[in-house]
Amino acid sequence: MRRPHIRSVAVAIAVTTAATGLAGTAFAGPSTGVERSSASATTNATAVAEAARTAAFAHASATGVSQGDELHAQDVMLDPEGARHVRFVRTHDGMPVLGGDLIVHLDHELAYTGVTRAAQQAVKPATTQAKLTADQAAAKAAQVAKGDAGSAQLVVDARGGSSALAYQVTVADQQGTSTVVVDAVTGKVRSNTPDSDEFLSPKLLESLRKHGETADPATGTATPEAGLLGAGGLGATTYPSAAKGTGKTLFVGNVGLTTTATSRGHYQLKDPSRYGTETRDAKGKYTEKFSAGTKFTSTTNVWGNGTTSNRASAAADAQYGITQTLDFYKKTFGRKGIANNSKAAEGMVHWGNKVANAFWDPTCGCMLYGDGDGQTFKKPLVVLDVTGHELTHGVVDATAKLEPTYVDSDGNQYGEPGALNESLADIFGSNVEFFTNNKKDTPDYLIGEKLGLAQKFLRRLDHPSLDKLEGTIDYWSPDTYYTEVHAGSGVSSHAYYLLAEGSGSKTINGVKYNSPTYNHSTVKGIGRTKATAIFYRALTRYMVSTTSFHDARVATLKAAKDLYGANSTEYKTVDKAWAAVNVTAANTPAARH
Repeated sequence: MRRPHIRSVAVAIAVTTAATGLAGTAFAGPSTGVERSSASATTNATAVAEAARTAAFAHASATGVSQGDELHAQDVMLDPEGARHVRFVRTHDGMPVLGGDLIVHLDHELAYTGVTRAAQQAVKPATTQAKLTADQAAAKAAQVAKGDAGSAQLVVDARGGSSALAYQVTVADQQGTSTVVVDAVTGKVRSNTPDSDEFLSPKLLESLRKHGETADPATGTATPEAGLLGAGGLGATTYPSAAKGTGKTLFVGNVGLTTTATSRGHYQLKDPSRYGTETRDAKGKYTEKFSAGTKFTSTTNVWGNGTTSNRASAAADAQYGITQTLDFYKKTFGRKGIANNSKAAEGMVHWGNKVANAFWDPTCGCMLYGDGDGQTFKKPLVVLDVTGHELTHGVVDATAKLEPTYVDSDGNQYGEPGALNESLADIFGSNVEFFTNNKKDTPDYLIGEKLGLAQKFLRRLDHPSLDKLEGTIDYWSPDTYYTEVHAGSGVSSHAYYLLAEGSGSKTINGVKYNSPTYNHSTVKGIGRTKATAIFYRALTRYMVSTTSFHDARVATLKAAKDLYGANSTEYKTVDKAWAAVNVTAANTPAARH
């Protein structure tokens, strides 16, 4: 699902501000909305980060920091109503702390108001003397993950309610990398997690194979929309310059694409208006280096022919989906790029040989799309909500870094933080559809409805258990901890749908929904716009790597209070929506697993 390691503790501070509703986040002034200069915002962010760091040590009993800890600011968030939030990663005696992340909350005068922390225990390990050598740990990791191990780095593993000295090792095989954490004293493997997210879990793929199901979605070129076909610049006479192109996609017909004119009559599938976002051709390689992909070029500025006979057709879908996802995050939340750093989002199609999946890969910071295995999945997995889902994993990776609790020997992932990650990807992936509003891909609360599956969708938010392929669940129970993350995602996805649309039957854009509740209550929705604002605020301000469903309830209540007030209908409906999926204050587990 995503990797657990901290790649670097020297993290550049990203500055984010949030508006009262959905739009206008980055650098928006608290009262006027006038943009500040980047230099001004960075200076302010540095001061806020230092104040938060000082507050964390001054309130050590609440924040859990102690002697030997260093806090490294990852993100500084400035809310228009005055609150400030600083997300930190931590080192202890110079070693990265896995599961040691925390968010320090301040008021407008930079006074401490609270903390959200991943580890509830002290992160200091019982010993700092390793019994295994780095080479022994690397050999163990290579054996477990069945690949070539890189160098082993000493870390403190503070996940799972304890703290231990450990080695972290990246292991690479033909299809990607995994992060293995080995106890430095006992030699026990503490975790082995694939670094890239997979849209389709190993469990689901095996289930489809056993049932002999084939997903072969219909494709083909739609009637051209007026003004789309034909190459053309955007008025510039110098090169490179932006140009208007047309994508003849597999799944959404003909769409407009902004491309780059590299010289007169020559074009590249790269969007200069969106940070240089680009899609390339992996040509069957298993590379995680975007630079190793082959550029898509054209003399017509028309990309693909609507069928798989043209390699650029899948690229047109991918580029369209990626740019629409960027636009959704920017126009809805003011988020400038997946990591909010004004950098390109990148994708590679035709990745690997007969790969029936699509991935968000944090190693290259890009999307990787397989062409299908030719048996179970016969088309590239480049549909719009798959891209929105996977790129949202990139957003989560840049913010809360929600992680699976454990991974089985087949690569299936378990645990509530991982399930919440999948849920958020579904929630915002469906929002990308609503934002895009493409008539060839009707906006809905279904995920993967264009994949060609027999049940007509992969997952759905209104009544998750209608997904029989993955056995997705509607409600929380103590057993949710042991549920595969895609199946477990139904808990918070269902809560979100109830918050947005309410319970009972409803038809939206021709799709019929009928959302049940655990307690047979009636929930009246507050609308998708407000529900999405609350979940995004909760993700960016109040979620950390270990956030469970009960933690997510608290996070969304805090977000609703920030945005609408503690006595608001919105706040009360958040509480009702979580109760309707059996997540309440009363049944909060006494201790974490």
